[in-house]
Formats: sequence, structure tokens, C-alpha cells
Amino acid sequence: MPHVVTQACCGDASCVYACPVNCIHPTPDEPDFGIAEMLYIDPSTCVDCGACVSACPVGAIVPGHRLEEKAARFVDVNAAHYGYTQQDSVRFPVQQDWRLPLAPIEKPKALQNGPAIVDVAIVGSGPSAMYAADELLKQPRVRVTVYERLTMPFGLSRFGVAPDHKSTRLVMDLFDEVARHPNITILLNTEVGRDVTLDELRSKHHAVLWAGGAPTDKPLPVPGADLPGVQSATALVGWYNGHPDFASAVPDLSTERVVVIGNGNVALDVARILTADVEALAATDISRAALAVLRESKVKEVVVAARRGPEHAAFTLPELIGLADGKARVWVDPADLDGASVDGIDDPTIAAKVSLLQELSQNEKPAEPFIRLAFGQTPVAIEGDSRARRVRFAQTGSDTETVVEAGLVLTSIGYRGVPVPGLPFDDETGTVANVAGRVTDTPGVYVTGWIKRGPSGFIGTNKTDSGETVANLLADIEAGVHA
Repeated sequence: MPHVVTQACCGDASCVYACPVNCIHPTPDEPDFGIAEMLYIDPSTCVDCGACVSACPVGAIVPGHRLEEKAARFVDVNAAHYGYTQQDSVRFPVQQDWRLPLAPIEKPKALQNGPAIVDVAIVGSGPSAMYAADELLKQPRVRVTVYERLTMPFGLSRFGVAPDHKSTRLVMDLFDEVARHPNITILLNTEVGRDVTLDELRSKHHAVLWAGGAPTDKPLPVPGADLPGVQSATALVGWYNGHPDFASAVPDLSTERVVVIGNGNVALDVARILTADVEALAATDISRAALAVLRESKVKEVVVAARRGPEHAAFTLPELIGLADGKARVWVDPADLDGASVDGIDDPTIAAKVSLLQELSQNEKPAEPFIRLAFGQTPVAIEGDSRARRVRFAQTGSDTETVVEAGLVLTSIGYRGVPVPGLPFDDETGTVANVAGRVTDTPGVYVTGWIKRGPSGFIGTNKTDSGETVANLLADIEAGVHA
């Protein structure tokens, strides 16, 4: 049986270039790369050589015959992406003309011109920053200084990944290796704007690369969103991961029901943590302070409410499989799937999501605490006296309203970048104005990650994103363009 990509996939394409037979797609040369929910191995061309296994930074690739039961569905997920049935014998009539031959990976050309030593400042130390540093350090003449305002590095890979997703957090091992390079210096507890200005960075370095991410949540535009008892899912994630900015974001878990508005992967993460076995969480690196609060939790149900139908679910298929086939107790009310069908859905990933949701709806309501995935619910208002007590929803597309009692409401409807003093900002996209990483009208200053492209993609998406920015930065150094 061929190798299989599983839910830990970070999409950084290391496996793609390691594969000798071009069986892993989408590749960085193909249109779906960066928006696909994961990478997929074609069972018809995989030769089981195992080269991808050692290349994967998060242990996501497994020989098919060694899959754990909770990951068994990924055999079908990988096969279906290429138009095979579960038996890998009958092809669906899918269009595969988009698959392009993989361009050979090119080693970066050594700098020929410019300063003898090229000093580059990177602001931030999250995934986009560390992937950029890794690429820059392939140039012997480059010295990198990372400015990180927190006392620990690696940003969202440390503070944004759920503590029970241990394999995904393994990407920090890669970043640790980058941090050990002799030509990099990481200055912790150093904030640009407080300890050093952007102008000072530009005067000290030949180039400045801003990798500050999209640190704020999109606000929920409904009455009552400012009531006590309403907070962002991002704050909760930071709280249970020990992020110092969210040490005071302690949720009130004395309520029996929590409502999460939005249904992306973060929404599923917080729902899973709030209903997880506390002793199992104790074996992770979850914040000990958060663990103590979770031990006293009275939560019996977490409702994850989506505005649109199941075919438009924002969470990824790997995340749903991890939820359904892991130890989480999850349920879908059959009424929420009324009319939902896989018929007419051409995208095998979306079809697999709807099919799995239908499967969950056939189960009995699980033991408490459990997660309920709800669809077609548009929030109208959050109501209460001195704090949130209930959420009023309208059935999307109709005037029918329902009220869900809840003492804690978490919003999870997306992220947004904030303006960087001294740099041009595109308010519509929430990004620093740039062209392929070059900051508009600001020579020698560059961006990468969410502040460059907006909050999209996965951890590994930052690898190709940073590669583009670094290539342009080095080209400018070569051409004599400095900060």
C-alpha cells in the first residue's frame, strides 16, 4: 500500500521536492498550492520509497499499512483526490489537466555583488520569519538578526497550535535547527517601537523583513458583542498555550454551554480542548494554569455555529477527521443537514466533508461534554444582563430565529493585520502594501507571512511565501538596493 499524508500535514512542500516520482500534489508550481487543505499522495504513482517521510517536518506521512485506526480514512482521502474509489480500482471522471510537471528545485545562486557581509533584520520569529531566515542563511555572506518582542520564539507554531496536536508542533524542531545556525542572532524581549525603531533597523541593516503576522481578530458586528462573557477564540488559544499576552483571558467555564461563532480550524480546536479529557491534556504542554481551570469546568456542550451550510464549512477535512476519529465526542443534528448531499459536488474534499458530517449525524447524541457542529445559523445578537447569557440566531436565508442559551461566547470569524508605523498599509486587505514582498515605495523593506498576503494558508504555506520575498530581497541586494 502506498504512503499516505495525514492530518498533521503542514503543506510546506519539503516532501514534494523529496519525491523522485512526482506523486505528491499540489506542488508549488500548481494552481491549488497554498489553498489546498493538505498535500496528497497519488496511490497510482507512489513507489513506497519513503523519501517523503524523512523530508516531512511534522511526521505527517505514513506507510499505508502502518496507519493508526484514527487515521485510516486518509487512505481514501488521498486516493479520492486523484479520482479513485475506496478500492483504488475505478476512476471517477475527474479533470486532471491542471497537474503540471514539477519544476526542478534550484539552489539559490550565491550573491556576486553588494556588501561583503549582508545584514538582514527580521521582525518576528514565527513560521514566516523562520522560513525566511532558513532561506537567507543559505547565503554565506548573510547575517540575520531576529527581533522578537516575546520571551520565547516561534510565534504561532508555539502559541497558536493546539497542545494536543503534538505532531504539528514538531515544526518547532526545524526552527530550532535554524536558530542554531552560527550566522543568526535572535533577540528576545525586544519590541520594535519600544526598544528599537524601524528607522534604526533600516540604518543598521541592509534590509528589513517584517514578519509580524495578523495579530487581531475581526470584530463580530452584532449587538452585545462587547458584553462580558464574549471573547475571541484567539485569546482562548493564547490562554491555554501560555501566551503572555493572554494570561488574563481566563474564560468563565461555570456555564454548561459555550457557543463558538465561526467554524474554522481554530473554532474546532477550542471546542475540542473545552471538551477534552483533562488527564489526557495533562500529558501535553498545555499551560498548567489553564489546566487547573479546565479541571473545574462545568461545560457540557460546545456549539460550533456556522453561518453557511456544510458544503461551505471553513474547517479543513483533516481537522474534521481528527475530530471525528480521535477521542472527541462530536455530533451533528440531522436537521442541520436537511437537504445536504454529496450529489453534484465535484470537489472530492468537500464531498468527503459532507459525507463525514452526514455520518456523524446518524450517531446518537454523545455523552457530555460534547461538541455540536451547527450550520445555517447567522448570529443576530448576543443578549444578557451584566454578561452574555444567550445568542440569538437567524436561520440563514430566512426570518426564522432560534435562541441558544450560553454563558460563554467565543468569536472565531477571522484575523486581520494592523498598520505598521512607517509602512504603507492597505486597509481593505489588512496588509502592508507590497508587491511580491517588496514594500511599496520603501526600498530595502520587505514583508512575509500574513502581513504580506492576508490570513490564509497553513504553517507550511509560509515556506513558499517567504521564499518569494527572500528571492526578491537578494535580487535587490545584488542590484545595490539597500534600506
